[in-house]
Amino acid sequence: MLDYRLDEETEALRKVVREFALEVVAPQIGRFYERDEFPTDIVRQMGELGLFGLPFPEEYGGSGGDYFTLCVALEELARVDSSVAITLEAGVSLGAMPIFRFGTEEQKQQWLPRLCAGEALGAFGLTEPGGGSDAGATRTTARLEDGEWVINGSKAFITNAGTEITDLVTVTAVTGTKPDGGKEISAIIVPAGTPGFAVGQRYSKVGWNASDTRELSFTDVRVPAENLVGEQGRGYAQFLSILDEGRIAISALAVGLAQGCVDESLKYAGEREAFGQTIGKNQAVQFMIADMEVRASTARLAYYRAAEKMLRGEPFKREASIAKLYSSEMAMENARYAAQVHGGYGFMNEFPVGRFYRDAKILEIGEGTSEVQRMLIARSLGLG
Repeated sequence: MLDYRLDEETEALRKVVREFALEVVAPQIGRFYERDEFPTDIVRQMGELGLFGLPFPEEYGGSGGDYFTLCVALEELARVDSSVAITLEAGVSLGAMPIFRFGTEEQKQQWLPRLCAGEALGAFGLTEPGGGSDAGATRTTARLEDGEWVINGSKAFITNAGTEITDLVTVTAVTGTKPDGGKEISAIIVPAGTPGFAVGQRYSKVGWNASDTRELSFTDVRVPAENLVGEQGRGYAQFLSILDEGRIAISALAVGLAQGCVDESLKYAGEREAFGQTIGKNQAVQFMIADMEVRASTARLAYYRAAEKMLRGEPFKREASIAKLYSSEMAMENARYAAQVHGGYGFMNEFPVGRFYRDAKILEIGEGTSEVQRMLIARSLGLG
């Protein structure tokens, strides 16, 4: 019999993160959001809780948990705010995970302890200004010269790339030509502050305003040859496998936002009075909130299923795409409904649902658009 109840240890973690989100994040994140400011102190506190080390072994400073525990933490954070949730998601699945999965023992010992402790953040530079979903169109280049990689090019929309605690960015670059004439793409660690490595200004975004997102440029950036992550020419394939895992994490984040919309709508519907009674007494409002709960609950089952297959060591690519596609679109729908329940106040930044509405859209775009997910699902069914 399937049993999706959390075990005692994971439930305890969920409660700790829920308390942290309500008591530490909720009272102050709105101010960071409206100032377009990265909440460094909050992120450091997340590190002290051990959240950045959840899926990593203790030998590298991690908590010895698994990827599902990370997803549970992401869901609870996103019930209150998506900026801090995406900072954690990107810091783990994009910043530290490539080094853990594919790095040498020396790279793991050098970088993972600080990343797991939340004392430092890592980023992954894949997307380019003209690339988007076509990651194979990478133009950034890296050539070996006197025992060093010389990197030239640019990256766009890179999360955690320019904070005061960012230690490194792992970038994909063309390092040669494959026998079939295609591009040989490799992944290379570039430490923060390396000469020629320039970090642009923070983007002015519609949502996720308290997260750090920037454009990066590389002009004759030189790093040691041993900064190669994994095999030369396998960078693109490595990242695709990381992305499959990341889609489960983004799904968990989307579920958190969707559930947060339910939380806020229940609270508001029980307090707001109109025509002599609370609006929660009106069946139209009841049905909207009921539909929101159905979406959040169903999307949660989707990411639980994907995570289960992943942890069993079974193929999970299709389930990850299903979870990411469904949960992101349901988060967007719940944000729309929550704003409607709140009426005019749903359009005000002082209410969390206004922030949720602005944050939801990117979930249908980042780490694989909805169109890409549908393409992957169709392919897995033998179509195309």
